[in-house]
Order: sequence, then C-alpha cells, then structure tokens
Amino acid sequence: MPATTDDDLVNAVSLADLQAYVKRTGEERGFSDETAQDSLMLILEELGEVAKAMRPLRGIKVANDSQYVELAHELADVQLLLLSLSNKLGINLSDAVITKEQRNRQREWK
Repeated sequence: MPATTDDDLVNAVSLADLQAYVKRTGEERGFSDETAQDSLMLILEELGEVAKAMRPLRGIKVANDSQYVELAHELADVQLLLLSLSNKLGINLSDAVITKEQRNRQREWK
C-alpha cells in the first residue's frame, strides 16, 4: 500500500474517507498495536487539552508558564482519535452517525 500524502488528507472529505485515512496513517506511524483502551485514554487526555484551551475563552486564569494550546488543533486531535478508536472497534462511524441521527429525528426534544 502506498504511503498517504497531503492529497489523501485534502481529498478525505467524507467521514468514511477520513476514517479510512486515519486507519492508514495509524498503520504507517506504527500505532497499529494500540488497543481500544489506549485510544480511549488518549481521547480523554486530548479532551483535557480542549478544556485547557477553552479556559481563556471563559475568562478562567491560566498560569504564566502554561503552554499555549490551540483549540482547533485539540478538537482535531479528539476527532482523529475517535476515528482511530472506531477503527479498533470495527465501527463505521459514518454509518453510526447516520443511524443515530435518524433515531434522534424521531425523538421529541423539550
């Protein structure tokens, strides 16, 4: 299988394509041995970084020596790790989102 390229990433416009891209890059980068539990721990770590990046937006003080964290990149990390976790669990996240949203449309929201 050829290595992924920037074009692969740019052209991965659908969730299914992005999930396949994450699977390929995970293999290329040597993350194939990570378990679903490993992926979950990494997601939780990244969610902490999202919270840290949001602190200034909410007016919560941050230590002077605290490293700046870019919110958009942290959210991207969460999405990439969620796709990786889905791959490890054999879940097509695109299909799961569609079926879940079909159920949500049937619900009454108060």
